[in-house]
Amino acid sequence: MSDIVLETGRLLLREFGNDDLDTYAAMLADPETMRFYPRPYSRDEARAFIEKNRHRYTANGFGVWVITERDTAAFLGDCGLAFTLVEGTPEVEIIWHVIRDRWRQGIATEAARAARDHAFGPLGLRRLVALVRPENLPSAGVARKIGMGVEREAVFHGLPHLVFVMAPG
Repeated sequence: MSDIVLETGRLLLREFGNDDLDTYAAMLADPETMRFYPRPYSRDEARAFIEKNRHRYTANGFGVWVITERDTAAFLGDCGLAFTLVEGTPEVEIIWHVIRDRWRQGIATEAARAARDHAFGPLGLRRLVALVRPENLPSAGVARKIGMGVEREAVFHGLPHLVFVMAPG
């Protein structure tokens, strides 16, 4: 098993490991899960995202992690932190995805709260953003539940997004 980074009452967030590609690629290939993206991701794109995050762990001390169920170790999705550029401005983005059959169970919110607390606590970050398509009401709800508010709208990867922001305190 890969290194556990964060724990909550129901969840473990851990680094991506060698055995995560099948479940991760299946989630990112699901058209319904990826409906707010330009298109679902291919297996090769999922593999590249895993490798990018494994590099981030070393280079940045954080990245996007796998969400697993504490009791069963079942794969539930991903959540974490990544440097990104928003219209030329460097930001740290908080990211989450949950497998479709576990939507509406508070998993994204629970994982995102843990990632937010880690960002503002041990990592000492001063600001987080979440980039959410305006029509993606579930993700906007997660952002609001963890204390984020909309700062502005921005174009990200050619699509309009709401830029949710939060600072510690």
